[in-house]
Amino acid sequence: MLYMSNSDEEFITVQNPREPRMTKYDYGVFIGRFQPLHIGHEYVIREALKSTRKLIVLIGSANIARDMRNPFTYDERVEMIRTAFRFEIANGDLLLHPVNDHLYSDAAWCAEIQRTVNEIVLADMNEGVGLHGVKDAKIALTGYGKDASSYYLKLFPEWASIQIESQHGTFSSTDIRKNVFQRIPDIPAQILSEGVAEWLDAFKMTEAFKDLLGEAEYLDAYPDEWGTGPFVTADAVVIQSGHILLVERGQLPGKGLLALPGGFVDPDERIRDGAVRELKEETAIADPKGELPPAMLASFIDDTKTRIFDAPHRSLRGRIITHAYLFRLPERRQLFTVKGSDDAATAQWYRIGDLEPDQFFEDHWSIINLMADL
Repeated sequence: MLYMSNSDEEFITVQNPREPRMTKYDYGVFIGRFQPLHIGHEYVIREALKSTRKLIVLIGSANIARDMRNPFTYDERVEMIRTAFRFEIANGDLLLHPVNDHLYSDAAWCAEIQRTVNEIVLADMNEGVGLHGVKDAKIALTGYGKDASSYYLKLFPEWASIQIESQHGTFSSTDIRKNVFQRIPDIPAQILSEGVAEWLDAFKMTEAFKDLLGEAEYLDAYPDEWGTGPFVTADAVVIQSGHILLVERGQLPGKGLLALPGGFVDPDERIRDGAVRELKEETAIADPKGELPPAMLASFIDDTKTRIFDAPHRSLRGRIITHAYLFRLPERRQLFTVKGSDDAATAQWYRIGDLEPDQFFEDHWSIINLMADL
């Protein structure tokens, strides 16, 4: 993460109960997933607090279901940060807030970051009085540009930037997760603060840990059995009368999560035909006359909405590129009947407005948002 130079050298003096400190910026912004928090993150936070009156820590990927890349919920990551910065949070120096993923739109993600920071700054500066605007505040983006995952540091040119060099080697949260999620968990206390190490030690006794461990073992074995891809899949986004047709996954990975009907394309079929076949196999969708034949299902596809979803890391199984097809079923008071079969534990219609992002497998929530214009 970067800090850019700023020609304005005015400093703001803030009295800290422990010791006075000189701050160049009113607010710093540090964005991270903290999966989990480690001493590298903590170093950036402490260094940033030397230059900023208050530091806004935006905790990313706050709206998704647990998986091996994001095993800890937003609330759990807040607990980790609180163990290391109890005083700073209580004193109001450290402000924590969730931000959501927008996998297929950097613009939407940037807009959420900007809105979130604006709201926090305005609320903190005005305290209900309403005298100040965001332009009255000096804001700087803070962090360290360690790898390609930090590309977002270039997306906010309106803010100053503070570059902090890491003093804690080359390890990452990925390395920590690999050590923790195994049959005999290894909690690497040498790169974790005491509170975080204790938190992880307690987490390994939970049902959530057991579920994640099963998924980790499944993903470790996946390349040996199936390879790493690229693979081609097809997914069906089926809409009828304000409802969407979803399946509950009956197998790993993502067992129990909601997903679009879909799956891998057979070697001898077209991708569009694969979407129709998977929809029939997983939902047995039918009208009062019986199960809908493939030709009728295909007639409901809105070909102007067909889209490829190819984020390189959209699946932890390997490089999986999916083609999504929008099926617009006729508006009726009585929805077509469905029944889960094949890989789906259940198939069911859901009111679109009742759904939450953390109910979904992989990037299926993002696909629905883009395909259904939510």
